[in-house]
Amino acid sequence: MTIFLGCGFAAKYREGGGNFSVPLQWMLGLRRLKLDAIWLELLPGTGKAWEDRQRIENFQRRLREHGLANRYCLIYQEPASDTHELKAMQCIGMSKRALLDRLGGPNALLNLSYSIHPPFLLQFERRIFCDLDPGEIFYWMTKLEMGQSYHHEFWTIGLNVHGRNCRLPKSSLRWNTFYPLADTQLLRRRRRPAISRFRTIGQWYWGGAVEVNGTFPDLSKKFAFQPYLDLPKRVPEARFELAMNIRANDPERTRLARRGWHVLDPHCVARAPGVYRQFIGGAVGEFTAIKGVDVLWRTGWLSDRAAAFLALGRPVITEDTGAARYLPEESGFEFVNDIGEAAEAVKEVLGNWPHWSKHSRDCAVEVFDSAKNLRKIVDL
Repeated sequence: MTIFLGCGFAAKYREGGGNFSVPLQWMLGLRRLKLDAIWLELLPGTGKAWEDRQRIENFQRRLREHGLANRYCLIYQEPASDTHELKAMQCIGMSKRALLDRLGGPNALLNLSYSIHPPFLLQFERRIFCDLDPGEIFYWMTKLEMGQSYHHEFWTIGLNVHGRNCRLPKSSLRWNTFYPLADTQLLRRRRRPAISRFRTIGQWYWGGAVEVNGTFPDLSKKFAFQPYLDLPKRVPEARFELAMNIRANDPERTRLARRGWHVLDPHCVARAPGVYRQFIGGAVGEFTAIKGVDVLWRTGWLSDRAAAFLALGRPVITEDTGAARYLPEESGFEFVNDIGEAAEAVKEVLGNWPHWSKHSRDCAVEVFDSAKNLRKIVDL
């Protein structure tokens, strides 16, 4: 059987080493399971041929760096469209003929975040929807067709989707749950860095809209971090770094700096997967606040980034989305509700870092390992 990994967000974001790292964990896990796996990446054209070529070459370079040069088919679509017709798209890497040959035999598609759409989607024998963002996905599935009609199975990293306290919009679909993936052979425990940095990376602003109890709350990281802005002053022995897309002339940079935060450019510290791993490995742990909808709806969401931190032996201090009950007692996570608890957690990690680092790594191997999770999803 051929396993296709359908993705539509890695190639188009050249500077996003963290973005690329998400499907990378899946591919490396499939390789460890010795499966005939093909990374099927959709790249919508921008109308600028030179920029598209740069994206394609960067994608190919990243695959070569991880031993996947012969394991991909990039589907280039120009002009871009939400309708995916293979006959109208160009295949790069694997030829269209070779792709069709594999589609003629036993195959399955792991469709990350509904990246592959009909009619091309319908050519796959077994179609598995893999949700990486339960808050938004579940909400929009109540409003739009997002693959509900075209997949055989539905999997989500919303670990609490069946929990009594989960407030996600009701769904008639039968959802299975899985943990975010970390390839624990690629991501290995590292020694403690000389500087006690707590780091995270993400989007400071968020332009989406999700209705919660008749309102549209601010779901940005800017809003989520507001209760924790004085954390650097509470724990001066630690350095707190935010790699966020905040422009150099944005007053937010000055506001955060005054509160003791160090704002970094994510396109520098995570411009490639290897650089992204160095960035995470250079921290003693992660501190981050969670986008409000996952906390409000108790989705049980955990980030792929957190799984990577744990695999490198870096504990994670964050808010609970309802996921804590699905983790070992000593998981490397410390879930907090306010700035006081966050400050205490940081001090605990600094005071007994080897203990926290060991349990972080152990949890990653036990719970988040990519091969273990994929074995469950593809039913080996």
